[in-house]
Amino acid sequence: MSDASSNLRVSLVQTDLVWDSPLANCGHVEEQLTQLIGQTDLVILPEMFTTGFSMSAVNAEIPQGPSTQWMQMQAKRTQAVIIGSLKIKEKFGLVNRLVVAFPDGSIQTYDKKHLFRMGNEQEHYQPGTKKLIFSLKGWRISPFICYDLRFPVWSRNVDLGYDLAVYVANWPAARTHAWDVLLKARAIENLAYVAGVNRIGLDGNALEYSGSSALISFKGEEIGQLASAATIQTFSLSLDQLRSFRESFPAHLDADSFQLI
Repeated sequence: MSDASSNLRVSLVQTDLVWDSPLANCGHVEEQLTQLIGQTDLVILPEMFTTGFSMSAVNAEIPQGPSTQWMQMQAKRTQAVIIGSLKIKEKFGLVNRLVVAFPDGSIQTYDKKHLFRMGNEQEHYQPGTKKLIFSLKGWRISPFICYDLRFPVWSRNVDLGYDLAVYVANWPAARTHAWDVLLKARAIENLAYVAGVNRIGLDGNALEYSGSSALISFKGEEIGQLASAATIQTFSLSLDQLRSFRESFPAHLDADSFQLI
């Protein structure tokens, strides 16, 4: 029998975004998060949820600036961990930075490793170099950003180091099929749950986004799929079921050894 205490409640926030307007986006999301107060453990927002996928330095914030502080406040208010990425201006340049905000006010961060060449992201942002795994209720969670999804080596679950991989995204509708397939592939090959949260609507470059945010099981099966509506949905994941499957199907023991250089 599954122990409910080992379950993790994960909320996917699929929403339209106002182009380059942190104030408008934070205000809208804050209103939506009211329904999650005390009802979830982990809230996942899309990539660059305050601005959309903008290459402009306009509205880039300093580390621990207003939007990061807003995330910290929402984490305290909902009593849940909040995840989302922001454009941040460091001394060495802009980064697409995922912030993990905890209810106690602490944060952890991950800078996007793979910059989207077809959108010229590499001409405006600096790549990250380190992965992140953080702990929540006994779960180990590793966050990634959008284009990272296409690179299985970077997502590799070395020695089963994480239980849940999270991908926040601005993934255009024209490539929805790739999004759907790759989320499942990352789950199957890494023996882990995968959550992918994408935006909807049109951005400032007239690109269309159709959502398709999803939660995928360690077998590659859809636990939930949000289609194209603006919605927030919460799912409960079982750590006991994950561990049981890994014991009965320990494919990780036959993984090729490698080291990133």
